[in-house]
Amino acid sequence: MDFWTKLTRFILKRRYLILVIIAGFTYFLASQMQYIRISSTEANLLPENHKVNIEYNKFLKLFGEEGNLIILAVEDPALFTPKNFNDWNHLTKKLNQLPEVDFTVAIGDIKELKKNPDLEKFDFVPLYTDEPKTQEEIVKIKTELFENLPFYDNILFNKKSGTIRSVIYLKKEIVNTPARKDFIFNVLNPAIDQFEAESNIDVRISGMPYIRTMNSQNIIDEIGLFVGLALAVTSLIFFFFFRSIRATMITLLVVTIGVIWAFGFIGLFRYEISVLMALIPPLIIVIGVPNAIFLINKYQQEVKKHGNQAKSLQRVISKVGNATLMTNVTTASGFATFIFTKSQLLKEFGIIASINIIGIFLIALFVIPIVYSFMPLPKEKHLKHLERRWIEVFVKWMESIVRNHRIAVYASTIILIIVSMIGIFTIKVSGSLIEDMPKGKQFFKDIVFFEKEFGGIMPLEIIIDTKKENGVMNLGTLKRMNELEETIDEIPQLSKPISVLNIVKYSKQAFYGGNPKFYQLPTNQEKNWILSYAKNATSNTNLLDSYVDSTGRYARITTFMKDIGTDKMEIIEERLQQKIDKEFPKENYHVSMTGKALVFLKGTNYLIHNLVISLSLAIFLIAIFMAFLFRSFKMILISLIPNIFPLLITAGLMGYLGIPIKPSTILVFSIAFGISVDDTIHFLAKYRQELKANNWRIKQSVYNALRETGVSMLYTSIVLFFGFLVFTASSFGGTIALGGLVSVTLLFAMVSNLLLLPSLLLSLEKNIANKEDFKEPTIAILDSDDDNGDK
Repeated sequence: MDFWTKLTRFILKRRYLILVIIAGFTYFLASQMQYIRISSTEANLLPENHKVNIEYNKFLKLFGEEGNLIILAVEDPALFTPKNFNDWNHLTKKLNQLPEVDFTVAIGDIKELKKNPDLEKFDFVPLYTDEPKTQEEIVKIKTELFENLPFYDNILFNKKSGTIRSVIYLKKEIVNTPARKDFIFNVLNPAIDQFEAESNIDVRISGMPYIRTMNSQNIIDEIGLFVGLALAVTSLIFFFFFRSIRATMITLLVVTIGVIWAFGFIGLFRYEISVLMALIPPLIIVIGVPNAIFLINKYQQEVKKHGNQAKSLQRVISKVGNATLMTNVTTASGFATFIFTKSQLLKEFGIIASINIIGIFLIALFVIPIVYSFMPLPKEKHLKHLERRWIEVFVKWMESIVRNHRIAVYASTIILIIVSMIGIFTIKVSGSLIEDMPKGKQFFKDIVFFEKEFGGIMPLEIIIDTKKENGVMNLGTLKRMNELEETIDEIPQLSKPISVLNIVKYSKQAFYGGNPKFYQLPTNQEKNWILSYAKNATSNTNLLDSYVDSTGRYARITTFMKDIGTDKMEIIEERLQQKIDKEFPKENYHVSMTGKALVFLKGTNYLIHNLVISLSLAIFLIAIFMAFLFRSFKMILISLIPNIFPLLITAGLMGYLGIPIKPSTILVFSIAFGISVDDTIHFLAKYRQELKANNWRIKQSVYNALRETGVSMLYTSIVLFFGFLVFTASSFGGTIALGGLVSVTLLFAMVSNLLLLPSLLLSLEKNIANKEDFKEPTIAILDSDDDNGDK
């Protein structure tokens, strides 16, 4: 008695016990859902010990969290009326008093640097003391601000457009915690909504903490949408095929348990919900329904053939259960290869996805036969789908193509490969931090606004180590920094930089009576006078406290970057590096570039390299799996060609459609390959059985296998196609691309497995018509007594 016969007897004899175990385990996993957390940080695509991460962590140690700014902006002349102007300043003062806020900087906080010659020091004097009550006072403040205070240009206003902004510095300890979300949704947004309602002025909001919070909320909102759509679409297709409410409800029960398990495992492992992790529950539905199709289709075939329920259920478990295990293992292998990447994000995705794919297989294998064992036999009307005319027409069409038009199949394949290769060479790589964010949402429109007005919102940091205490305030160092800042100013994708130079230049302006013409670095002669005044200043400004460390050894230049791709960033990085090498001798300075934007861009390149390795590993693992099943090198090649071909077409399409290689799109290849190879296994398994039954006659065996497996391959491919198409309903660009590309790849894979694979077998008839190529596999996929195939 083999393993599957024993398992069949166990399932049917212990059905009550198995149902109790499944119910208990489902309850346990449901209880783990309370530990699911939403990601509060960006995904770090680099390993901790990578030099880019080491540099960034060094920066954080010196200057603390960089991404703690929330920026409010108004581009409306109506702000410059007494009521609106005062209300705007009241808003930031109100926010400044909150425990989550470190400090705020707004027009109402502006202090001018004034020279006090009597005491030889600078005083910080408020721009105005009493709230302006007349329009003349407002105009006077505006003129002073725009004409005489270049220090605040691009910090609190844009001189060219008249846009005004306020900067909120969150406390660094809450930036990467759930408290950030509570502050934004429960405090900040209501306060801004109130201001907008009272003033009829549109307020733009941005900054990395805000973007991350709104983005995370969007992920949460879409999980429910995806699960609902995946259930609705796959159920409708399933019902269309089977025309049975009972079979559809059983399938829904299976995938619902699968979804609970998916969420439960995420909670059990204490993983965070990221854009990728949010795809797993609907993914389990899409992958789970084909399992149900195989099992229920086989059950109905058996019932129609002999009407014996016990025998039908036995065959479902022992025949289709066996083959479906193999296909689920290959699908899980495609996802499991992500575990071998060095990205924590992908490792977690690979672990949860592969566990749940095996989980949904086990649920289907146990639940479907057990539920049917409690029910009467299907009625005649539920079996009519097995004899539909359109299916018969489809099968005959496939057979005709394979029998009479193999040259056309090969010619089409070669032409498509050549066209695809041309497209592949036009693919670009993208490492944009915000490219995949939902472009229809207001927070994304605000990002575009801030890019236009202030040059970007993604921080790029340059750290200058002078290698000696107080080395930053050396005039030679300041001049070198100034040269570097001039280069940054010339790069249109970068914003005007902020550094200690701003306050030094402002000090010279103040020394010369506030004349904006003197907003520049002091000369050697002026330096000592001006710096002695600065040292005696009555107060300092919070704004520039964090641009020089406490020892005076390290300086920081901050600029903000527009949403640019990896290729442009590499050009900018190279240009900045050339300037750094020229201005800062390595024996006296160590200068490095870092920041969230740069870490993400470097991480993208690193991840793409890792995912190429992951795809290669998936192909290698599945090749070994084929060898394990068929023990024939020729069959390994024949089985891989129809599955690599669709990947080439998809890559070519990406080139022609301008879809770049990025973390979300490169996942397509490993996922699609792992799923599409399932059809190959089903076909070759049936083909091998037919060879034995037909005394090694290749042609007869190919046609029989095509007739037997074609229908279920069509069914499952349609479910998978529309199931993955659900993801195109997302507002995230990466998820849309993932769903669309996997759908297209699986469609091509179906055609490839139904036309190219049998054509190859027939054309290579003489080369593979050898029993040695079909030795008994290590695992028997299908036994010869199963004359109805695995479908």
